[in-house]
Amino acid sequence: MAVIRVRTTKHTSFVNITNQVKEIVKNSGVKSGICIVYVPHTTACVFINEGADPDVIRDIAYSIEKLIPWRDNYAHSEGNSAAHIRSAIIGNSRVIPIEDGDLVLGTWEAIFLAEFDGPRERKVIVKVIED
Repeated sequence: MAVIRVRTTKHTSFVNITNQVKEIVKNSGVKSGICIVYVPHTTACVFINEGADPDVIRDIAYSIEKLIPWRDNYAHSEGNSAAHIRSAIIGNSRVIPIEDGDLVLGTWEAIFLAEFDGPRERKVIVKVIED
């Protein structure tokens, strides 16, 4: 198991962690298997989407804000209910196949840590399992 530490800089941040995950897979020596990427935080999550055009991430952030506004009639007393809801909907883990020692990702796909209650330091746990 490996841990990637990510320092987020804004209240809502999207950080491309693809290269760090690929390096962990490469260093594991596993040629065929799976890679589990897990975020052990209730107000952050991990997802896979296009990493080539930054406008895609801006559009995702914009749409999330419209769907789950930061301020609403939430009951949670800490004031970060929107962050909890956002991360619950997106999810805290992804499983990615490994073949020939590399992640099996689509041409434009990247792995992102999404922070919804920052700035903070976050952990991303990466587990590589051999077939």
